[in-house]
Amino acid sequence: MKYKLTVLYLFFLLIIGCKGKTEKDIPNWHTKKKAIENKVHNQLLNVEKEQGWALLFDGKSLNGWHLYNKPDSTAFSAWEVTDGMLYCNATDETKVFGDLVTDKAFENYELVFEWQMALRGNGGVFINVQEAPEFSATYLTGPEYQLLEPAHMDTNNPKKRPGCLWGISVQKNEVEAKPNGQWNTSKIIQKDGRIEFYLNGKLTAQEDLKAAEWTQKVANSNFADNPDFGKATQGQLALQNWYFDVWFRNMKIKEL
Repeated sequence: MKYKLTVLYLFFLLIIGCKGKTEKDIPNWHTKKKAIENKVHNQLLNVEKEQGWALLFDGKSLNGWHLYNKPDSTAFSAWEVTDGMLYCNATDETKVFGDLVTDKAFENYELVFEWQMALRGNGGVFINVQEAPEFSATYLTGPEYQLLEPAHMDTNNPKKRPGCLWGISVQKNEVEAKPNGQWNTSKIIQKDGRIEFYLNGKLTAQEDLKAAEWTQKVANSNFADNPDFGKATQGQLALQNWYFDVWFRNMKIKEL
């Protein structure tokens, strides 16, 4: 009898104790919110290192980057690191204007990165850029992956939508960019002159830079008067400084 009473008493105490706990007392380690809060940026997992991935942006400095055709001015440019993000302070007119390019040239690779634009912002990422005194800008040689904030008027232009190969082709699959304050995820793959652009998981552009069809598309575009545009299948990557603030993070590349 005493044994049964003792068990009942302990069971009663257990119920009272559980009811006394609040939601704050119970750990919740597996929610999406917790995962987002604890996500680490600008770092590689061990498995990514084993697969050959490398950081293009270390989250702390502009190491590996310089200003196009003006490397001595990079420290005074609009490009800076803030809160672990690569930021273009494009509205500060005291800064040296210019696109930011990688020190290294790339040929066959997979590039992933996250970005967001200022409200009504417009920018781009260029591939196969040729850096030389005879080229005054990155867009004279390098095709552009379009970055666009949804409120910008170019959202309604089929060949200037986000993820497009700017001025050349329309989106292969319709997809919208996320507005200011939210991060977009982009991917660029280039292999033997064939390129693919992705925006938020959807294929947006696909071209073969060695094909006659590509040559014809360029001839029918605004780049027809630029004889060196889109010819190279190897070159530097460039981030455009185009009068709108833009932020990048988690820039990773794997050479193929």
